[in-house]
Amino acid sequence: MKRLSPRIIGNLIGLAVTQVCRHPLRTGLTVIGVACGLFLFTMVEAMHRGLERATAANPEDRRLIVFREGRFCPNTSRLPERYGGDIARVPGVARVLPTLVVVSSCATGMDVVTFRGVPPADVASTLADPTSLAAWRERSDAVLVGPALAQRRGLRPGTVFEAAGVRATVAGLLTSDEVQYQNVAIAHLDTLQRLARSVGTVTQFDVVVADPATVDAVASAIDAVFAHETEPTRTSAEKAFVAQAAGEVLGLVAFARWVGLAAAAAVLVVVANTVLIAVRSRVQELAILAVIGYDSVAVAILVMAEGLILGLVGGVLGVAAAAVTLYVGGFSLTSEGFSVVFALDAGLIASALTITLLLGLLASVVPAWQAARRPVVAALRGG
Repeated sequence: MKRLSPRIIGNLIGLAVTQVCRHPLRTGLTVIGVACGLFLFTMVEAMHRGLERATAANPEDRRLIVFREGRFCPNTSRLPERYGGDIARVPGVARVLPTLVVVSSCATGMDVVTFRGVPPADVASTLADPTSLAAWRERSDAVLVGPALAQRRGLRPGTVFEAAGVRATVAGLLTSDEVQYQNVAIAHLDTLQRLARSVGTVTQFDVVVADPATVDAVASAIDAVFAHETEPTRTSAEKAFVAQAAGEVLGLVAFARWVGLAAAAAVLVVVANTVLIAVRSRVQELAILAVIGYDSVAVAILVMAEGLILGLVGGVLGVAAAAVTLYVGGFSLTSEGFSVVFALDAGLIASALTITLLLGLLASVVPAWQAARRPVVAALRGG
């Protein structure tokens, strides 16, 4: 019986690599199957993480959305621009930004363009680099576009594009990390009001409160101010508002996660089937290892190493394909003017690769157990 030293284990892994490479067609089909499963799983999880990032409440959140009561789509919400002064006087309010939202579609979609018209003087200097910001302020038809929108539409400074009846020139890219700035085009408020025939009105007011602990109280106070106006308001925390607006997206992602789990299960079946076939086709070879001194544990390690290799190679290809697809495509889901940008980060990549390793290991358990327990004499006879 050979002692399982690091050198012996290394030899077993090398032999596993050789065995995998001996059957390129079978190995290739298995790797492609694993890659497809991990590609789908990674895309679904990226969508789920993007949704969490857009809707997960944080105790430190200080942003409120003041919207027209009883309205949902930005195209139907109209509030007098003069409301901004009254909101600014509410105790606890630190900043008010009147915003006109124009969307190419209120329905949930992956290629919706959202224009946000804001007063040029009120745009924070942190949203874009100084050069882009200066170029945007100089031209009334200029826009600052989010990175996801720029990636998806192939936009760059100087590009002229048209959507939702708005023709605009890209002055630069937004640099903010905030989710809702990833897939929008920031325009001049007065220009967008003229184009949308909405002079003197806005879609909503973006409010920042001074103390995160007073968010609910400030929201109630704002709604109380306009309770008897002809255009009453509904004020809520930004993340809660996005969660309500993205109701269709929430249901879609919940269903898609089941599809992702089904893809992971398919990976398990594909790897298990391949390893089992490989073991059955090499019964005598494995028996010879036992004859020359390798015990059942070594045989099991060899078989499980093959499953791990198949899972890892397929998983790396699948995750890499998902990363490239998300980078090139700039995918996002937009509903009622609010976006959920697919989020692929280092944590998701590590999780996907860990899952594929675990699936490869789990798929190899039964074939490894069968190979280790098969009687040597019967195996040598091909039984």
